[in-house]
Amino acid sequence: MSDGTAATDPAIRYQLDGDVAVVYFDDGKANVLTHSVIEALHAALGAAESDGARAVAIIGRPGKFCAGFDLSVMTAGPDQARDLLRAGAVLGRRIYTFPVPVLLGATGHALAMGAILLMAADVRIGADGPFKIGLPEVEIGMPLPRFAVELARDRLSPRYFVPATQHAVVTTPAEAIGVGFLDRVVAPDDVEATTLSAARDLADRLQPAPFVLTRENCRGGVAAIIDDALDADMAAFTVQPT
Repeated sequence: MSDGTAATDPAIRYQLDGDVAVVYFDDGKANVLTHSVIEALHAALGAAESDGARAVAIIGRPGKFCAGFDLSVMTAGPDQARDLLRAGAVLGRRIYTFPVPVLLGATGHALAMGAILLMAADVRIGADGPFKIGLPEVEIGMPLPRFAVELARDRLSPRYFVPATQHAVVTTPAEAIGVGFLDRVVAPDDVEATTLSAARDLADRLQPAPFVLTRENCRGGVAAIIDDALDADMAAFTVQPT
């Protein structure tokens, strides 16, 4: 993948900006995750590793960071839903354990798998405004999968863990800071610049080898739980009509 091009899906564009790999996610609509988009995100992460990037910044489109999985696939049948869910779980796990910091510019709504990606990343910069952040799965007829629950247990405030997971409470960006989905909220026009500035700071300050070992010490246990439970997690997943 070269600067300015997409690997397997036009919604994903990659460029290297010094030591920061920048990934733009824009499908022109709600920024949903399909198999093709997930493959392109993996390709971008692979390019970041090959290019020796010391941080990765993923930036959404104005008003929409990620609306989650493609619902046409999730409602097409249990096998199709589980295949896409597994692909999302593998992507989330990769971001969670990536060998350099991953920062997300949450430019708007981040729901379902979009919110799960927020929990997997290192730094989350959100856009202030009438946007929705959270995990609505239980309300829309889906169980929250085990891999998402483990990420939530690790990254969300204990006070908000039950409302965010079991009660499907969706919040504003400002509220999402206290819950643990976001770290900062800025004006929508400032999300990209703020995210890139934070990425450059981490790229400049952090030493790669100590970061990788500390990453394993901090996140290896949760990653192992996700790996060990993944097959059972997928087998138990169902979609209920609402």
